[in-house]
Amino acid sequence: MVDLRANPFFLNDDQIRWVEETLASLDLEDKIGQMFCPIGGNTEEGFLKSFTEEFRPGAMLYRPMPAAEAQKVHAFLQKCSKVPMLFGANLESGGNGIAADGTYYARPMSVAASDNPENAYNLGAVAGREAAAVGCNWAFSPICDIDMNWRNPIENVRTFGSDKERVKNFTCEQLKGLRDNGVAAAVKHYPGDGVDERDQHLVPSVNSLSADEWSASYGEVWKAVVDAGTLSIMVGHILQPAWSKKLNPALEDKDILPASMSYELLTGLLRGELGYNGMLVTDATPMIGFNTPMKRCDAIPASINAGCDMILFNKDIREDYGFLRSAIKDGRVSMERVDEAVTRILAMKAAMKLPEAKADGSLFPGEDALSVISCAEHQELARRVADESVTLVKDTQGLLPVSPEKYKKVRLYLLEDRVGGGFKDGEGAIDKVKEKLEAEGFEVSLYDYTKPDFFEMFEGGVEDIKSKFDLAIYVACIDTASNQSVRRIDWVHLMAADAPWFVNDVPAMFISLANPYHLVDAPMVKTFINAYTPTETVVDQVIDKIMGRSEFKGVNPVDPFCGIWGAEF
Repeated sequence: MVDLRANPFFLNDDQIRWVEETLASLDLEDKIGQMFCPIGGNTEEGFLKSFTEEFRPGAMLYRPMPAAEAQKVHAFLQKCSKVPMLFGANLESGGNGIAADGTYYARPMSVAASDNPENAYNLGAVAGREAAAVGCNWAFSPICDIDMNWRNPIENVRTFGSDKERVKNFTCEQLKGLRDNGVAAAVKHYPGDGVDERDQHLVPSVNSLSADEWSASYGEVWKAVVDAGTLSIMVGHILQPAWSKKLNPALEDKDILPASMSYELLTGLLRGELGYNGMLVTDATPMIGFNTPMKRCDAIPASINAGCDMILFNKDIREDYGFLRSAIKDGRVSMERVDEAVTRILAMKAAMKLPEAKADGSLFPGEDALSVISCAEHQELARRVADESVTLVKDTQGLLPVSPEKYKKVRLYLLEDRVGGGFKDGEGAIDKVKEKLEAEGFEVSLYDYTKPDFFEMFEGGVEDIKSKFDLAIYVACIDTASNQSVRRIDWVHLMAADAPWFVNDVPAMFISLANPYHLVDAPMVKTFINAYTPTETVVDQVIDKIMGRSEFKGVNPVDPFCGIWGAEF
């Protein structure tokens, strides 16, 4: 059932022999281990040795850590493993997805706003070079979702926007950049996020398009991904009811399942209709979207039977291994299906030339490889994409450019998450804005969220505000993050005290360093800028542009007006 000579594996005779001989050498516990990608945390070598001996994982993923430490951990695990391992990382925005000191290149929507496919290639190349330098060989990217719904709280700036052609083309360019630098991709999130306004971390979400609508949008993107030869695809806990029922008309609505455990969407649509022959890995299985459709003891084997070859992350790893082991022993999962899944995993490793690297001693890099981490070339590429992507959405009041001569006193409002949670990578950049504005000669007063000004709130009027500042600048970093229901402005709950009620008396400017859709909550602001990526490099570019030293070059990759009447004025 697996064509090892065909796309995406293209294996030669020697590689096929390695796959077949390795499969034959594995016992049941080895095969079960190959089908899991646990998340790593502990980096102590004694623990890692005993962990690999017990669980024999085919892959692992660590959250970002210092590059030298990541390299050391990956190298040790490769030494401990009988079969070369895949080491995954969320390389969505650059090398910072695996190395804490790596290059934060740009969010995909920044790249899309530049409208330059070369920047999409560089996104893959920068991430690939830095990942390879620390021994990471598997990118959980590109994200090829289409940002159709501005209310979606998890995709947003993680996507290449709402235009399917740009999404398709930029995804394939990012794939090339990764591949050319020795890193395989797991494109995500099949069958496509961005239609629902919910997060699959919290609930099984729904791609509610009709079968024809899906085929004319997401289907075209996924077909391009398949044809481009991606070695693996990450499967979301996302339902696509129209295609599920088209392929299985007898299926009742209550029995429709997320793609991660849907035979119709994986074996029927992805492998059948789209012709995908590569390896399928689930999205993270601790997500609620995976755990609520059925008992976990049934969901793990159901996912394998549906067509997934590897399970990403665990709740209780011994328990999860036991769920699959029991399903194999009682016949709910056949050995034929196990061998098919493991064959695809081994074929992926063979296509990446991991066995040859293990044989010649090049499976993991040396310390000298770390020189590429956050190197000057990568930083310059990040600066270039920032320059090309910052987007002037509107300036209907003719405010720009600004200067201390025109607007000496600035009131600065920093809108950011005031509740913890999620994995955010933009914290810190917003705090640089005040000092950078002051360095330009502005007198900046920061709105103090810890000590509300009750006089200003309840008694002060127009003259009070005008006496305090000449210009209000709102800078938002309400970043996309998992496990949150909305990514909206949460004004101070008492009288919305920080909202720009004064826009007709004192000019205001809004700069978003992340979510591009804030005009839905602040349509009254007449000068609005989207910057998409919360880094200091981007902040520098924004300030250059509002001061008139650099032109705005970005294009809108989505509708920043959210279809709201009045937001464009």
